[in-house]
Amino acid sequence: MPSIKKLPTPITILMFVIVVAALATWFVPAGKYDTLSYHAGNNFQLSRAEQEIHLPFTQSTLDSLHILIKLEKFKQGDIRKPVSVPGSYHRLPQNSQGIIDIIQAPLKGVYDTIDIILFVLMIGGFIHVFYSSGAMDKGLIALSYRMKGQEAWLIIVLTFLFSLGGSSFGMAEEALVFYPVLIPLFLAAGYDLLVPVAVIHGGNTLGYLSSFSNPFSTIIASNAAGINWADGLYGRLAVMIITTSIFVAYVVRYAKKVKKDPATSLVYLTDGVVKSPYPSISEGDKFPQSLDRQSGILLLIFGATFSILIFGVLALDWWLLEMSALFVAAAVAVALVMRMTERDFIEKFIKGAESLLGVAFIIGVARGVTIILDAGNISGSLLYYASIVVNQMPPSLFIVSLLFIYMILTLVIPSSSGMAVVTMPILGSLAVVAGVPGKDIVNSYLFGMGIMGLITPTGMILPSLALANVSPKAWWKFIWPMLLILFLFCAIWLVF
Repeated sequence: MPSIKKLPTPITILMFVIVVAALATWFVPAGKYDTLSYHAGNNFQLSRAEQEIHLPFTQSTLDSLHILIKLEKFKQGDIRKPVSVPGSYHRLPQNSQGIIDIIQAPLKGVYDTIDIILFVLMIGGFIHVFYSSGAMDKGLIALSYRMKGQEAWLIIVLTFLFSLGGSSFGMAEEALVFYPVLIPLFLAAGYDLLVPVAVIHGGNTLGYLSSFSNPFSTIIASNAAGINWADGLYGRLAVMIITTSIFVAYVVRYAKKVKKDPATSLVYLTDGVVKSPYPSISEGDKFPQSLDRQSGILLLIFGATFSILIFGVLALDWWLLEMSALFVAAAVAVALVMRMTERDFIEKFIKGAESLLGVAFIIGVARGVTIILDAGNISGSLLYYASIVVNQMPPSLFIVSLLFIYMILTLVIPSSSGMAVVTMPILGSLAVVAGVPGKDIVNSYLFGMGIMGLITPTGMILPSLALANVSPKAWWKFIWPMLLILFLFCAIWLVF
């Protein structure tokens, strides 16, 4: 048994980050940029200090403010969040955050992310109701039997699918539903708990890094930078294929090593023997020649639920409320097929939601970091000082420095759409002066957020690790070489 030195829990880590953010509000000068937003009634609203100024809804208004976005992007709803106005940074009175603010920040974060939290709880309820049927066990046994000796292909295919989901339509919170499904499958294949995290979170985040058509990052960022989102499309497709291939090779190499010698598992070496949070496939389980009729129907409902989820997000503009409702309906459908009593269904659903309550709190507490920085009015200051640093640089140094700046800013603004509308008008205007194409500004934003998405505590990594019962320390030991590889690749790509 290795010597174990465990890190604090994810919520404790996030509370420490909140305290650091609060301390920063005492030392970083407070300030912000003016913001422009479109309001129904065909007018712009300019927020300046404590004033709200109404401006004509015309292209000349945008031009006068040096905002490079076309008017129709606001009309079509492509730009929905307030946009920073270049050159409008102004100092504000210091609003240092104290003890009470630190205590309230995670609670405010829960308020602010209640839609995501509700989604996670509904996933937990559905998964537990479905698991109680036994259909998942039978399906996983069947799949593991068919993949005997070819388990590496599961890693390859699934990682590319998750990467495609993140790159094409911005899969993020939706990926959380796959942990209860894939963890038992990968453990049955002889791998450890790190492998499903790498496949799901790693693949999904690499998709964000390339984001060839992601509406929440590429399209919003391109619009905010005043360029066509398709500019650089083929390059991003190439980046998705290359970076995902590198990552897949890295994960497969690790998975094969763990399968050959379980004692080399980083989970085991870091945390000792860690139990899976989900039912496992027993060694004595036999492959059924054919699934029984009820299990077949239940697996069909399960597959249909995820198919409808993807179709709803892509074609029907669904978001968290609609997706949450889908899982409630799917849980009811499973209960009807199983002929559950009303009491039994409610008990199982609540127990399942309860099992993901820790994950839900992690998501809310993570948002508390952003709340502290925004309340202290230093998010704009950090952007302002970053823009000063890169303003006089030659193009090659400018674009690599911008990649690094976006990596740092991701700790402050983990939302891809929020990052785009806050930073692109400012840094996009600097790019014109530096002679850097707009598509490369968008790429530096995507690459920076994608690399840091693998580790930033304010993103989806801590909820993912909590779902898999993997410690942040074990994940860091696994992922740090890949961070270096990705940074070098992205920097070289941006320069050349």
